[in-house]
Amino acid sequence: MRKQVVIVGAGPAGLLLGRLLDLGGIDNVVLERQTQEYVLARIRAGILEQTTVDLIHRAGAGDRLSAEGIPHHAVNLAFDYKSVAIGLSEHTNGKVVTAYGQTEVTRDLCEVRDKAGSATVYEAAEVARLNCELWLFCVSFTGFLLSNHSINLMLQL
Repeated sequence: MRKQVVIVGAGPAGLLLGRLLDLGGIDNVVLERQTQEYVLARIRAGILEQTTVDLIHRAGAGDRLSAEGIPHHAVNLAFDYKSVAIGLSEHTNGKVVTAYGQTEVTRDLCEVRDKAGSATVYEAAEVARLNCELWLFCVSFTGFLLSNHSINLMLQL
């Protein structure tokens, strides 16, 4: 299989990156060790920063986020039985954080990639031969890890 970019990890970061690359005309594949059902059942945190919300909309996966997400214009810090509200919007030129589960973000991105016919390989635990220009690792324990050499090797996820 020949792709410009291989993304390892079909969580929100990997799927969003793959979708944005699709929109930019960059051929990519997302590889995931688990099943799609497992990925969609993983419970994750649910507060999204404004830049993430903007990227999800740019990726064409923001309809449910707009309808179901709950914007928060402030955060409350509590200490010694006192609570202090800190306004986000007033200190960030109107930006907010939005409560919307990462599980739902993952579901929305899966649907958009599926509809577009984008390549996502689940249960990628078998050895496969891949040839690409760039590997991106979007896995929860490492974040983004870039490799910028042309790679042609046997991969075991």
